Amino acid sequence: MKTFSFVLLFTLMISCENSKEHDYTLYYWRTHLSLNKTEKAALKKATIPYIYTRFFDIEKKDGKFQPVAVITKDNSFQTDKEIVPVVFIKNDVFYDITIDEVNFLVENVYTLVKKKQSEFGFKISKEIQIDCDWTAGTNKEYFVFLKKLKELSGKEITCTLRLHQVKNSKLSGIPPVEKVYLMCYSTSSPLENSDRNSILDIPTLKNYLKNIDLYPLAIDIALPIYSWGIVTNHVGKHKLINALSIKDLENPNFKKISETEAEIMKDGFYFGNYLNKGFTIKAEEISDQQLTEVKRYLNKKIPDYAIVYYHLDRKFTEHHEF
Repeated sequence: MKTFSFVLLFTLMISCENSKEHDYTLYYWRTHLSLNKTEKAALKKATIPYIYTRFFDIEKKDGKFQPVAVITKDNSFQTDKEIVPVVFIKNDVFYDITIDEVNFLVENVYTLVKKKQSEFGFKISKEIQIDCDWTAGTNKEYFVFLKKLKELSGKEITCTLRLHQVKNSKLSGIPPVEKVYLMCYSTSSPLENSDRNSILDIPTLKNYLKNIDLYPLAIDIALPIYSWGIVTNHVGKHKLINALSIKDLENPNFKKISETEAEIMKDGFYFGNYLNKGFTIKAEEISDQQLTEVKRYLNKKIPDYAIVYYHLDRKFTEHHEF
């Protein structure tokens, strides 16, 4: 009887672990804000009342900080969700930056965020998220930026956290924020010659995150739902085609090499690109089974977390059950 009770308890524990529900929302990462019917339905189903929306990027050109790819909006972008601004800042912005330049950057980032919120009539969010692939060489300057942005804005400042920043946290440092958003994707470069899925290779992910339970900040999780194609030319050079799926490889001018790869048999325009005969295309996408396995692993490591799926686009959302 005791053995039976133990087995039953163990089974129930595993079942609860695997079926645990997490609140979720999505990232919006396109430059022009618009929503079609499918995207509106997917967003409406999200259980968190806000959406993380990329407002603009910051780059350094000729020694000057410049906002690029600033969002525009059309009338189809209508939602009851609160819009959380996300600003992507290139890591090299923080190389050789002075404290005066940090202050200038903080003021201009916050000014442009407020301008876009007002211009588009967004609900004013209590949060601003910064996305930066900081390193040991830029962490001090970046962390000062985060502190000063919080002081100026009075907002809750959060930031993204990449896998290498977890694994090498002693070198990368811990950002001065209350919460980070762990990016559980980009496990390798898509431009390498590899049999692995560069968007999400679960053994690689687990290796990076084996000590994530020791990370000293609150963590929410960003999970991938996007796909792309990796084109390889005759000399082994690669390029990416966004939003390409395995189904797109079903073309009479392609010869399937494997389930995820095809060889182009006729020169022509494909997916907006001119590709030559002999080029190969490898499609990388994410299955719901992969996402479930990642969540099972994280459930053992992190007590509780919400999920932000990357990113809201009909091409991706219609292929996933959240």
